[in-house]
Amino acid sequence: MFPRLLSILVLCCATLSTVPIAHANPNTVGDFYSPPDPLTAASPGDLVRTEPAAVAVPLPARATRIMYRSTDPAGDAIAVTGIVFDPIAAWQGPGERPLVSFAVGTHGQGDQCAPSRQFGQLVHYVPPLDVMAEYEITAVGELVARGAAVVVTDYQGLGTPGTHTFLNAAAEAHAVIDAARAAQRLPGSTIPAAGPVLFWGYSQGGHAAGAAAERVGDYAPELDLRGSYVGAVPRDFMTFATYADGTGLSGAFGYVLNSMRAAYPETVAVLDAELNAQGKAMLADTAGHCSAETVLRYGFQRTETWTTSKRPLFPDVIAADPRTLRALDDQRLGDRRPTAPVLLLTGDADDIVPASAVRDLAARWCAQGATVQLLDLRDIPPLLPGTIIGHAVNSVAFQATTAIPWLDDRAAGLPAPSTC
Repeated sequence: MFPRLLSILVLCCATLSTVPIAHANPNTVGDFYSPPDPLTAASPGDLVRTEPAAVAVPLPARATRIMYRSTDPAGDAIAVTGIVFDPIAAWQGPGERPLVSFAVGTHGQGDQCAPSRQFGQLVHYVPPLDVMAEYEITAVGELVARGAAVVVTDYQGLGTPGTHTFLNAAAEAHAVIDAARAAQRLPGSTIPAAGPVLFWGYSQGGHAAGAAAERVGDYAPELDLRGSYVGAVPRDFMTFATYADGTGLSGAFGYVLNSMRAAYPETVAVLDAELNAQGKAMLADTAGHCSAETVLRYGFQRTETWTTSKRPLFPDVIAADPRTLRALDDQRLGDRRPTAPVLLLTGDADDIVPASAVRDLAARWCAQGATVQLLDLRDIPPLLPGTIIGHAVNSVAFQATTAIPWLDDRAAGLPAPSTC
């Protein structure tokens, strides 16, 4: 779920003395991130407010921070923030400039971790361990250098008030889709109002992009979606959590449970009864963390150390109650058919998201008639299993060589390959 954890840590160490670092209170929500009440935007994707945004590492694009209307899992209107990169260069391919709605990998659950904040800082640091580097800047930079426009959503509750709904399929899908709508409605940009749209995501971003690919046909049929890159997607949470328990990712289960409590209030009593004092402290702590601090504080812990019964959270505790089980089952992908081609990426080296789950998702989408290309890197064992290295390597290795050329071809209207 932390696609370039090593990049975060290395970049932080390399730049702490050379890049201006934000030392702001991580719990402070700036005026831009405070939505008006009532919400003024009328429809999903409508802009609430915008402002020019500075980017710590110069990109060949005009950056604009945006707040836009979206829809929460209950169907209510909410405000979500993000950042739009409008390229200075012309689009290198045929046809109109495409727009990539970019779903980031795991950033954390504290407001200070929001991508629209991070792009302006590059490195955020508040002693002793609140540290975050915007590792997605490399992929975004590659896309805008080719002349593609990019909009990066902060997701629900990341930056704006409320809990970030981590791995909630409906919330993530709506945030990604409505970010595309909002970018197309940005006044004065070079982004075509009805031009081609592409979704991009790896890890948590893969879950968000996959959920958006499944739901866009019903939620935003007007979008000209050409394709979705969906990397290392945790398709079935119970399978994923069992695989990842005790790894460097363990602390991110706090994000999942905090999200569950916010979107499914009926689970609060269940979790309060099952979690011991250590587990409850973990929930409270991770609610304000960025991903690097979560790894440093809670990585490699077993979830049974957080429960009163000493049973693992997944599957034992969560599956034992229909309320918590439903809250996770609702986030499963594969029961809806994507309406545009999909590129799926997985591999045996991934030590965080099991390749079997991604292969199963490909089979399910293929069975429903979707056009799916599965890039499956078999027979490459994980390097230092549980450290997130294998998960990160797959992302970095195939971003430029496979994902971007695939998206170029979809934007150009070329027939999509299929491994179905």
